[in-house]
Amino acid sequence: MLAKVKSVSLKGLEEIDVIVEVDISRGLPSFNIVGLPDEAVQESRERVRSAIKNAGFEFPMQRITVNLAPAEVRKAGSVYDLPIAIGILVANETIHSDIADRFHFAGELSLDGSLRRISGALPMAIGLAKKDAHFIIPFDNRAEVEIISGVEAYPVKHLHEVVEFLNGDREITSQHILLSDMLKEDSEFDLDFSDIKGQYQAKRAMEIAAAGAHNIAMMGTPGCGKTLLARRLPTILPPLSEQEAIEVTQIYSVAGLLKNGVITQRPFRSPHHTSSSVAIIGGGRSPKPGEISLAHNGVLFLDELPEFKRDVLEVLRQPLEDGFVTIARVKETIVYPARFMLVAAMNPCPCGWYGDPVHPCSCSIYDIKRYRSKISGPLWDRFDIQIEVPRLLPDELASQSSGERSADIRERVIKARDIQQRRYKGTGVFSNAALTPHLMKKFIKIGEEERSFLISASEKLGITGRGYDRILRVSRTIADLEHSDEIKLNHIAEALQYRVDLSVSAI
Repeated sequence: MLAKVKSVSLKGLEEIDVIVEVDISRGLPSFNIVGLPDEAVQESRERVRSAIKNAGFEFPMQRITVNLAPAEVRKAGSVYDLPIAIGILVANETIHSDIADRFHFAGELSLDGSLRRISGALPMAIGLAKKDAHFIIPFDNRAEVEIISGVEAYPVKHLHEVVEFLNGDREITSQHILLSDMLKEDSEFDLDFSDIKGQYQAKRAMEIAAAGAHNIAMMGTPGCGKTLLARRLPTILPPLSEQEAIEVTQIYSVAGLLKNGVITQRPFRSPHHTSSSVAIIGGGRSPKPGEISLAHNGVLFLDELPEFKRDVLEVLRQPLEDGFVTIARVKETIVYPARFMLVAAMNPCPCGWYGDPVHPCSCSIYDIKRYRSKISGPLWDRFDIQIEVPRLLPDELASQSSGERSADIRERVIKARDIQQRRYKGTGVFSNAALTPHLMKKFIKIGEEERSFLISASEKLGITGRGYDRILRVSRTIADLEHSDEIKLNHIAEALQYRVDLSVSAI
């Protein structure tokens, strides 16, 4: 007998319908799966066989052929365990075929018939929501799927529950949760800017970066507080919107890193400097999101920036401009979103003590040049804000007074972001850092005095065309923090302070 069961596949974050065709015919007992399956799908034969038997159903000792259509789409992972098992049970008439036709199935089976969490359930549900579909999923995936309206998701724990539900012997309800309520509940942080002593200019730079979603690089001696500042940046960023939360959760779902339902806080990713370009960008045999996609709508922190391999740093340049990464393979091309704030920290030299008033530097000019040359000019130019973080003075270290709280800084940042969202409404841009050259002509206007000052400063400092535009964007953010409609001379002057020359000629 022939049975057809609906399932789903993913191409990046895009849902693709898959039809699981099961044919049971006379002949020597065999179990074959065709339709471009990977090793995990091929291994499902043993999982499905054991799950059906241990769930109390009869496994047909006949010739079983499973086809996963369309055949040209590569099938990966264990999500097809459940639809294959349902197809076999429909084919041997344990389940009524007309009932099974109403549902899409996805789930990994244990040998005892229980269902395990799968990766990618949320983007699957988002794709099925456009079709008003009914979706049977593992119980552990319910939290991420229940936030999507338009799809009726039925969470189940065991194969026999699915069979009883389809045959009308068990009732399973589909629920929906308001994402807005979940985002309101989770807004507490363990870290706070008040923990950081001194570093008032660096804190100001971090506030500007957060207000305009600007990339920021910090250079300073060991122990000056660069990492402390970077790790507290998420505490002053605006809370995730519903759309942003769904985008981030989709990526974590596909990557298999989703544990507790929905991501409600902006991601903070801090990969080690030994990470490969594939780990940073994404890819592999079955392409998965990399660190830049996992940091989408959040922060990617690269500590000890010059210690990263040169090729790893260079692959960041295009995603920083585009806001997405394209992973090309022979048979498919996958696109993952990658709109993030890049935060970097580095020492001024290999020993770390160049320019320190207490510790002498042991590096030669050649050592410093070689160290800094690991960061190319085009990459350094993509940091809107570049600051030097000085050593804390003894009286600052001994001070018992606490700095400004993250909540107070965050309030100013949110107001500045609100101004930007109203200004750029309908353009697809939500922050000053994302402004294209075309939109800059429309939204960033400066007076003749400010223009002359900026041109003169650019000539003296050797600022590139890209750097010129970034100074204007930072100036616009500083003006937004002051609720000023116009970019004034003091705004440009402050933005110019946040430029650091990496060349040895500047030493």
